[in-house]
Amino acid sequence: MERDTMAHTITGRVATALLAPALALTATVALASAPASAAVWSSCDQWGNTTLDGYTLYNNIWGSGAGSQCVWANSGTNWGVNANHPNTGGIKSYPNAKKVINKSIASLSSLTSSYNVTVPSSGAYNTSYDIWDTGYRYEIMLWVNKTGAVGPLGTSQGTVTLGGSTWTVYKGNNGANDVFSFIRSSNSSSGTVNVLPILKWIKDTKGWFGNVTVGDLQFGFEITSASGGLDFTTNSYGVSGG
Repeated sequence: MERDTMAHTITGRVATALLAPALALTATVALASAPASAAVWSSCDQWGNTTLDGYTLYNNIWGSGAGSQCVWANSGTNWGVNANHPNTGGIKSYPNAKKVINKSIASLSSLTSSYNVTVPSSGAYNTSYDIWDTGYRYEIMLWVNKTGAVGPLGTSQGTVTLGGSTWTVYKGNNGANDVFSFIRSSNSSSGTVNVLPILKWIKDTKGWFGNVTVGDLQFGFEITSASGGLDFTTNSYGVSGG
């Protein structure tokens, strides 16, 4: 599996709305017009964001060499993005919807999420959950589908069946935080992920972290290339448990 050369960084994807003024990207992000389906909210701004129905949506164009991208939302759980990023290496963006959990792993009785997406057959990207502890020391990525020359950070730790799917697990560090990536064995455009057993496996079976407090639970599209303009749609998405 070819590895993407861009590291997963906190400043890149987690607190972009707050950190944007301090960031200096080499890319010039061109603005495009938002799709007509943006019934409630849309933005073509690099760090455009809003909160709907308890979810915070981010356009989040954070990588160098990016092109244009616009996000739209009918609700916090029905949204999409049109991206036109060049066919070059390196992650360009991670448009996503975030739910804040703010509970320790041991105090959670359940944590599940369901998704239904429509994604292009070309380009280079993954559809993924991106889960962070409140201290931003640990990042857990759950890739439910991927297309093109993309791959996780770190080295393979083997396979495991957890949360309703079989995953290949990768463990790495980007210089700012540890990254644990779970790559689904087959692409899926819809399903339900039982997140809590995955977190408990990392904590109890592997001992890679302790009883951390789960902060942000994000779901979106990590896009490396989308030449010519491609549409990514979250038909439905939701997080439940506590």
